[in-house]
Amino acid sequence: MNTRRLALLSMLLALVLAACAPAARSLVEPDKGTGASGGDGTTENYYGAEAPPAGTAAPQVVVDQAGKPADNRLVIRNATLSLVVADPAAASTQIAALATSLGGYVVTSNTYQASVDAAGNKIMQASLTIRVPSAQLEAALAQLRGLAVEVRSETISGQDVTSEYTDLQSHLRNLEAAETKLQQIMDGATKTEDVLAVFNQLVAIRDQIEQVKGQMQYYEQSAAMSAISADLIPDALNKPIEVGGWHPQGVAKDAIEALVRSLQGLADVVIWLGIYVLPLALIILVPLYFILRFIFRRLRKPRATSA
Repeated sequence: MNTRRLALLSMLLALVLAACAPAARSLVEPDKGTGASGGDGTTENYYGAEAPPAGTAAPQVVVDQAGKPADNRLVIRNATLSLVVADPAAASTQIAALATSLGGYVVTSNTYQASVDAAGNKIMQASLTIRVPSAQLEAALAQLRGLAVEVRSETISGQDVTSEYTDLQSHLRNLEAAETKLQQIMDGATKTEDVLAVFNQLVAIRDQIEQVKGQMQYYEQSAAMSAISADLIPDALNKPIEVGGWHPQGVAKDAIEALVRSLQGLADVVIWLGIYVLPLALIILVPLYFILRFIFRRLRKPRATSA
């Protein structure tokens, strides 16, 4: 009797697990692209989110008895900037220090040669990604703008993941309840085959629990720490070309303007010919042609008669 009861409970729990598995797979997976780590030793969790410094509190979504989120929302806010700076390498160091001062950290940092000036000096360019507490995002952006000679572009994005996070919380509770039931069945099992069957189901459900917790952790950390990606363009590349006081871009501008003026003059001639000269010529020349033809015929006719 006990064996039949254990087998029946195992079959019921297997059906529960089969129903839970598609729900776990159907949940929206986070974007792993913004969580790539660089060579600075930044770690990642299972879903690609960088682990914040110790002591950084992750926000929690509070739900009411109906399972709906309370007033606080879970929003992931990130920013992307393109900045023209005097010295990209120095600006990159300043931005890294800024991230640390605001309680954040550097995710990636890359400095590379973009060009060479007339004297043969290397012109460097840099790009980096930092994470700062989401509450400090506006302050960080303001300081980044202050480092720039020119702000070429700035994009701030926000993604509300409250609904996804609440679904994960509900799914986690269901999985943990199924885990408790399976553990109870395993504790009461006496046969080896029953123990192995329940153990395999426990392993599967615990794997799902870890995946759900990892995705929840990704949302929490991404909402707590905003990512800022900055492309640092050297001011030397932003300046016009000058060789010994000669500005080739000025000569090119004059040449283009002269070409445009010539094309405008040619277009004016074509328009006058098509609209004014040609119709007037037709009005005058066509009747004149027939008149002259008639006169020539009249002059040639008497000669033919006299002959």
